[in-house]
Amino acid sequence: MTMNTTIKSLALVCLLIPTLSNAQERFASRTGHVAFRSETTVETIEANNHKATSVYDPNTGALEFAVLIKAFEFEKALMQEHFNENYMESNTYPKAVFKGKVVGVTAADLKKPGKHDVTVEGELTMHGVSNKVTNKATISVEPTGTLKAESNFVIKAEDYKIDIPSVVRKQIAEEIQVKVRIDYQKM
Repeated sequence: MTMNTTIKSLALVCLLIPTLSNAQERFASRTGHVAFRSETTVETIEANNHKATSVYDPNTGALEFAVLIKAFEFEKALMQEHFNENYMESNTYPKAVFKGKVVGVTAADLKKPGKHDVTVEGELTMHGVSNKVTNKATISVEPTGTLKAESNFVIKAEDYKIDIPSVVRKQIAEEIQVKVRIDYQKM
């Protein structure tokens, strides 16, 4: 190999390194927060889960999210037991999973601090049922380069074949409010 060929090869590698490292930049979290609220005139039910996992690739927009159902915590232990055993059947369906993409922001947009309104679209699988979903969200780029993502949306138990017995139907809202908050770190 001649000196000229070696210099050209080295120059090419130097040009490709930033491109390859940017193409591989992804963000992840293991401590995402998912909360839901069911509010009726009879009762308000709330639960929180601080163990959601997620991976986001801003170069492709790909987003994956998983929540262990048993990790939801309720104010009353009996509510948590009924939620896991009677409604979500968490031994059979241990997690909810979202796979999709973020639309409305580019990887270049996420290089500088600021807030971006985006759309998240994909497939949510819960209780053994998959549905296409589209929701609004925001992604905030912090001065440290970390990302904070937030979304509020509604799900219906019937859309995921979650059976609510008639004896408690008035205690559980038809539409469940869901809030997702994720603090992403670079992988």
